[in-house]
Amino acid sequence: MSSLVDIDTHVREVLSTVNHQLATRPTSDSVAQSWTRCLNEFRLDPARFVMPPILTQQELASCRDAASDLIACSKLEMTTLYQQLADPELAVVLVNADGVIVHQVSSVPFGEAVAADGLRVGALWSEREAGTNGMGTCLVERECIAVYQHEHFYPRYTSLTCSAAPIFDDHGEIAGVLDVTSRSKLLQQHSLVLVGMSRQMIENRLIDARYRHANMIHFHSRPEFVGTLHAGKLAVSDDGVVLAASRSALFQLDFRSHAELIGRRVEDAFNSSLEDMIARSIRGSFHPVTVYSANANNRFFLIAQTPRDAASGSTRFLVTDPNSVRDITRDGGARRSSGASAKGRDGREAREQAGRLDKLAHLEFGDPSMASQIQLAARVIQRKIPIILRGQTGTGKEVFANALHSISPNCNGAFVAVNCASLPENLIESELFGYRAGAFTGAQREGRRGKIVQANNGTLFLDEIGDMPLALQARLLRVLEERKVTPLGSENVVAVDFQLISASHRNLMELVQSGQFREDLYYRLNGIELNLPALRDRADTLALIRHILESESDDPPSLSAEAQHALLSYPWPGNIRQLRHVLQMAIALCDGSEIRCSHLPSDILNGAGAAAARAVGAPGAPATTSAYATGTAHSAPAHLADEADTSGLNAIQLKERETVLGLLDEHRWNVSNVAKGLGISRNTLYRKMHRLHIRLSHDGSSAPADA
Repeated sequence: MSSLVDIDTHVREVLSTVNHQLATRPTSDSVAQSWTRCLNEFRLDPARFVMPPILTQQELASCRDAASDLIACSKLEMTTLYQQLADPELAVVLVNADGVIVHQVSSVPFGEAVAADGLRVGALWSEREAGTNGMGTCLVERECIAVYQHEHFYPRYTSLTCSAAPIFDDHGEIAGVLDVTSRSKLLQQHSLVLVGMSRQMIENRLIDARYRHANMIHFHSRPEFVGTLHAGKLAVSDDGVVLAASRSALFQLDFRSHAELIGRRVEDAFNSSLEDMIARSIRGSFHPVTVYSANANNRFFLIAQTPRDAASGSTRFLVTDPNSVRDITRDGGARRSSGASAKGRDGREAREQAGRLDKLAHLEFGDPSMASQIQLAARVIQRKIPIILRGQTGTGKEVFANALHSISPNCNGAFVAVNCASLPENLIESELFGYRAGAFTGAQREGRRGKIVQANNGTLFLDEIGDMPLALQARLLRVLEERKVTPLGSENVVAVDFQLISASHRNLMELVQSGQFREDLYYRLNGIELNLPALRDRADTLALIRHILESESDDPPSLSAEAQHALLSYPWPGNIRQLRHVLQMAIALCDGSEIRCSHLPSDILNGAGAAAARAVGAPGAPATTSAYATGTAHSAPAHLADEADTSGLNAIQLKERETVLGLLDEHRWNVSNVAKGLGISRNTLYRKMHRLHIRLSHDGSSAPADA
């Protein structure tokens, strides 16, 4: 406080509040209770400031040794938090359970300024010694708290604002407090939220550090939250006994205290054994698997990992487990000035990279080649480098491009996809560049914005770019060079900025050499080329199948051993698109909880048998008969309807079959769009296709665009 008047006013306010002489309290209940403790229990006088005691070097060393794991698990989070808040007039402070400051991160000038008031490493900031303050009051209240300027007990500290969160250990005891102290006059709600998040990271790290030889279970009721701060975490011994639990785990499992859960078997929490959960996690390439609560019908998604799995980095949720991104540093002392900035920045960049990879996790489930392409893509997309995606039809190029858009700097803009192969040549130009009102016969009265303008500040995805006519390639090149678009029939130029992603199943360099594609455009598009492997070449096919089943059904069926073998043996010429449609139809036909060979198309069964026969060098085909096996088995395109056996259909059914085939061709075999057009569910359409002997397997030459 700057004057005696201010000091006197604050002292009177404290005394009047404690003695209930004010009609309305100027503070929160927790602060008023703290003032009462300071006056009545600790016998402190707000008018007589006493500097917090400072421990000797020997005493401080002893405190730091006792809290070594807490300090080690907090240092990275503290430097990262300091960088996030980006304010030179603040300090990030860590105190132990007794209120001793054991670590602090701040700028040198601010650290020196507050050290004069006793805010420094080695000082004791409990309520008994420093009065009402963020760290000391948080230790008493055991919950997140903000103490704003005038709410401090001593007038000496009313220029400061504190945002503090308690750090609990794996048994529910307070290990310390994480605090941000600043001179900001603004309400520190933002700081309090970030402090709370950093506190959760530290608590998770403490469990990892103290139980590094235990099995870890990460779970949540929603699969997208497994691997985030919201997930529950259990440390479990090899014989299935719960050793430690995060507070989120207690809340989700409906235990009131750590004592109720720790020491019990994991089967008391989930309806599954530790061995089963680990085995299922491994089979699922460490993506969330489904379990149920032991005492209720609550469904959870979890990942269980052994110490060996954790050490090898098999898990993917790097944001929750930052140790897999960056080792914890164990050097003593506060990080300051440029050193603190560099390490904090490194930690933040590692987290951002981990977060980007986490958003792309649905693209692969353990295939090394796909994983390497994802990691490369996550880096280059941040620099707005043009990307070309190469891959066979159905490998998921548009899905991949859309996922890249979600982590790009342009993620707040639109993702605009244009299939250059599906548009008539006379419409591509107007679709891409737009046109003014009345530009040509049949034009919309109000004109139309082109796809490029729609993608401004977003992402433009040009699928099958190799099929773009040469004349249009010249116009596209000019747009890419000038970042300006002139709509048809207009003289107005529109400036645009977008992330460009192109895709093709053809080799563009071969097209350049044959004169079918402009060389200058190729080099403008090809900032980097990413290759998406064919499904038959991927090592994560089984995990991908399970993922599709879970995404397509609220209660996903299992696979019989024979059906699983057939799916894994089939060469999948239509790739992921074909696989998804086959599984969708199998789910629709599956009466029980298991997909059997009778629910799979004959093309899949015979194609798998032929592949197996080729592998052993002998002719043959599987003897299993499918529900689809109404004629000769082959892996021809689905739209070649005349090759199917339709002898069992009457005239009305043949006409209906012809109509459905026409709609499928019109919608490029996008089953969802056809179902919408008919006003029926997708499962109903699959059953209709089965009844009309319309096979789903195809070579992708007229593949749907939504797979």
